[in-house]
Amino acid sequence: MLFVFVSSFIKSCFGRLSGNRMFYAPSKFGFYHAFIASLSVIIVSELGDKTWFIAAILAMRHSRLTVFAGAIAALAVMTVFSACLGWITQLIPHQITFYLSTALFAIFGLKMLHEAWHMSPSEGQEVQEEAQAEVQKTELDMDSTKYSALETGADSAQANGGSSAWRIISFVSTLFVKSFTLTFLAEWGDRSQLTTIVLGAREDVVGVILGGIIGHMICTGIAVLGGRLLAQRISVRTVTFIGGVVFLLFAFSAFFISEGQVAADELTAVHQLLPPENAAFSEQKTNLTKIDKSR
Repeated sequence: MLFVFVSSFIKSCFGRLSGNRMFYAPSKFGFYHAFIASLSVIIVSELGDKTWFIAAILAMRHSRLTVFAGAIAALAVMTVFSACLGWITQLIPHQITFYLSTALFAIFGLKMLHEAWHMSPSEGQEVQEEAQAEVQKTELDMDSTKYSALETGADSAQANGGSSAWRIISFVSTLFVKSFTLTFLAEWGDRSQLTTIVLGAREDVVGVILGGIIGHMICTGIAVLGGRLLAQRISVRTVTFIGGVVFLLFAFSAFFISEGQVAADELTAVHQLLPPENAAFSEQKTNLTKIDKSR
């Protein structure tokens, strides 16, 4: 029930932002196709990624809940930003974004298969060590600030009768900022961000956002709950190979989407916003449908 309410609310917001021109006009596959596509590509892109290892390493040392909250906040911001960036490209003619996004999915898939083929068995360990080095560097940079702030808080607390509440708040907020910052910087320019932009350009943007956020929640939840155990068993090479196959499947699935039908669906969405006397759109939709059936 909450899921339906949230999706309906976001759709109404995008509808208002569009004004008289309906840029929010998903294809006949709609919300569910976008949701599944976003959810699946995020999972295969993020499992065993540097962002995943950062969350796992932080959760081994600190509060799992705070680490999870900081990481998800960063990933949610990144997902909304990337999907909206792709959504804006709907100002570009649909035929261009449709085939360009399909080509990018194919390129991503082939690149991941190439990486998996040439990947060494110790690749996962190397990614984990790189993530651990970033975490340690950030902790060294923030520790001096944190402890000086805690000492200041302790002095202030003693002056006010001695309370440890300030220390707890300071520690939690510092850990949240650390998790948010590390995750955001690691995710910026990552394959999953580019994928979200591409999906936002060709799919239902609400489905892309919700699917992406839930996908990130699943991956990050696995990292903070069982990161240490799973890191020893997960094969980054296998996950990368599966990811390449998934990307290629979504690229090939685009050829089953009739361009004429997609354009007809968009004209239907526009026609619903215009006065009844604008029948030109209805005639154009009928012509496109006839062309589609003749193929």
